[in-house]
Amino acid sequence: MPIFKQINKAKVPIKIYTDEIAPQAIDQLVNIANLPIVHHHIAAMPDVHVGIGATVGSVIPTLNAVIPAAVGVDIGCGMNAVRTSLTANDLPDNLYEIRRNIEKRVPVGFDRHSKCIMNRSSVNGLDKPLDEIIHKHPGIMKMIKNFNQTWSRQIGTLGGGNHFIEICLDENDDVWIMLHSGSRGIGNVIGRYFINLAKKDMQRHQMNLPDVNLSYLSEGSEYFEDYVFAVNWAQEYAWVNRQQMMKLVVDALKASKLPDFKIDKHAINCHHNYISQEIHFGEEVFVARKGAIKAGLGDMGIIPGSMGAKSYIVEGKGSKASFCSCAHGAGRKMSRTQAKRSFNTQDLKEQTLGVECRKDKNMLDEAPGAYKDIDQVMQNQSDLVDVKHTLKQIVCVKG
Repeated sequence: MPIFKQINKAKVPIKIYTDEIAPQAIDQLVNIANLPIVHHHIAAMPDVHVGIGATVGSVIPTLNAVIPAAVGVDIGCGMNAVRTSLTANDLPDNLYEIRRNIEKRVPVGFDRHSKCIMNRSSVNGLDKPLDEIIHKHPGIMKMIKNFNQTWSRQIGTLGGGNHFIEICLDENDDVWIMLHSGSRGIGNVIGRYFINLAKKDMQRHQMNLPDVNLSYLSEGSEYFEDYVFAVNWAQEYAWVNRQQMMKLVVDALKASKLPDFKIDKHAINCHHNYISQEIHFGEEVFVARKGAIKAGLGDMGIIPGSMGAKSYIVEGKGSKASFCSCAHGAGRKMSRTQAKRSFNTQDLKEQTLGVECRKDKNMLDEAPGAYKDIDQVMQNQSDLVDVKHTLKQIVCVKG
């Protein structure tokens, strides 16, 4: 049975889909629920954990206002998955070459391509509307070096942290490609820039907030429309970034001496750090999902575990209580610093047994033991989604 509890000690109720939640995360949720702009209630997904200002795993509906920190700086971060016609029998016993072929084609960490991998007309679709924001806010350009070259050359790149590319097998031994990334450096710049503007705006209006990181921009205020425009641009960039990266991973598999294969036409591409305008409980609101995916009736989504655990392809049930949302993954139970102190490389090797991946000390913060149990997360949200496929990774590339 799913776990569900409610906290009523705030302006609006807080609905939480787990009992595994840190006291600091509850405090953050109460702070959010006390904001005057929040509509009806807020929901916390079963992978909930402490974030900066807004809790990771929270779904926040707001009336006539947006909270930039409720989206965060990895704007549009999300997942992309496709099923191939390959099966486990088509793969070699040693998967190292597949991993290396992916790493050769997809820059990771702070790396980027030597040139933009998209044709100029395609890039212009992203380029032109961004010029409008830069013209109004030259401060964005000042925050990133070699602006045009950097953002255009980061299309089709992974980044670092918990971003990953995986080759997985499902319950039928079909081969899937799954990846996790966002809007890279330009999304980070846009996020930080408008979070700071929101803080200045709150100071000007002398608003008393429980946490300055929850500063918001009200409709009609100086920066509101610009932020909504910029955040939607960054979400589109993240979508394109994942699409281009997926093409590179397909090319890597084709270069790995595998049989000819095709890609399932039903690709899944979903954000889990983003904002959208939706109608809930009789009002049109801005819904900020920070570490949550949309799970409306029939919506397909991806919920990954750690790099040593299962992942799930799901279909949304359209739960009103969760604002048609569900968890975006396993969720951390340890900070990166704590994980590095708690595990060594031998622990990492044991926790990633059977997965072709890096197993050095630089990966300790991503050790599977630092994450919650993905099966418990799924059990806690069984009324939010139906599982369609269960995936187990066999290759994992991280930044």
